[in-house]
Amino acid sequence: MKTNPATNLLGLDAQGMEKLFARLGEKPFRARQVLKWIHRRGAADFSAMSDIAKELRAKLTAVAVIEPPVVVGDGTAADGTRKWLLKVDGANAVEAVFIPEDGRGTLCVSSQAGCTLDCAFCSTGKQGFNRNLSAAEIIGQLWLANRALGIHAGGARAISNVVFMGMGEPMLNLDAVIPAARLMIDDNGYGLSRRRVTVSTSGVVPGMDRLAGECPVALAVSLHAADDALRDRLVPINRKYPIRQLLAACIRYLERAPRDFITFEYVMLDGVNDSDAQAKALLGIASQVRCKFNLIPFNPFPDSGFKRSSPERIRRFAEVLQRAGLTVTTRKTRGEGIDAACGQLAGEVTDRTRRSRTVAITELRA
Repeated sequence: MKTNPATNLLGLDAQGMEKLFARLGEKPFRARQVLKWIHRRGAADFSAMSDIAKELRAKLTAVAVIEPPVVVGDGTAADGTRKWLLKVDGANAVEAVFIPEDGRGTLCVSSQAGCTLDCAFCSTGKQGFNRNLSAAEIIGQLWLANRALGIHAGGARAISNVVFMGMGEPMLNLDAVIPAARLMIDDNGYGLSRRRVTVSTSGVVPGMDRLAGECPVALAVSLHAADDALRDRLVPINRKYPIRQLLAACIRYLERAPRDFITFEYVMLDGVNDSDAQAKALLGIASQVRCKFNLIPFNPFPDSGFKRSSPERIRRFAEVLQRAGLTVTTRKTRGEGIDAACGQLAGEVTDRTRRSRTVAITELRA
């Protein structure tokens, strides 16, 4: 006779936890107590929950677990960036990255084992796709990072921001991403501001609309081109949701967003999308959507077929936007020594898409 598998409490937001406790005949405030123990205090088992009745702890032990992914790799770069390789099942491992900066610490989490979208400049996309991560596997990255960074020993909070910019396209896994994001902003969970949790997308319009309705946090859009012809080649999802539809979704999102702008991510590819003319073309997009631009120096990986724009070219590109009154930042390249930089994350994925790991990159010249 089969028994029901234990529920992994790491993946339950407040609503999910209260439903479980109702089935156990317990009051909602008990669910909030346990939520705090797991996420605020980093409890790894029920025996640590000293203000929870023994009878309830016994009930939980019978039906539930606190089970994060398994750490199988842990490396720190010279600049302090730290990357964990996390095994989520027998065939797949994903990566999470902590980026320390003055006054803030950002954790970059993965939402899928691999990615289906195959953006031309992204290492993750070249290894194919296996499956979505569960909410427990997503929040488990934050739970493990908090414990590894020592905040439960009484120190100041190390992680002030979380970005869904690791492996995968978050908008294609919202059934797990939304509960995870809700835990991040829950005062009984991680207590982060909606402004400090950012979900990034390559432009999956229906997902943007759903996130706006259910859990509007900060939004970043991987733009990378100002016209459909080039974006079709760099970001293939653009063929389904072209720039016009993407911008309309951004405008709708701003009606509920915690910030009054959308961040447009723009990877700087030498001779591909980095000319002054292409910067000027972005001004037309900025005239339609309140936005800021985050320029990302391309981070090389084997057989990518691209080169990073020079620092001078990036500076001149930024100047075109700034002279028009736009806010522009240029992302510092962090974690290159451990392949933890933007676009370099590639865990261990059993590819169900049968995508070749040596995909030939079409020469892209604007």
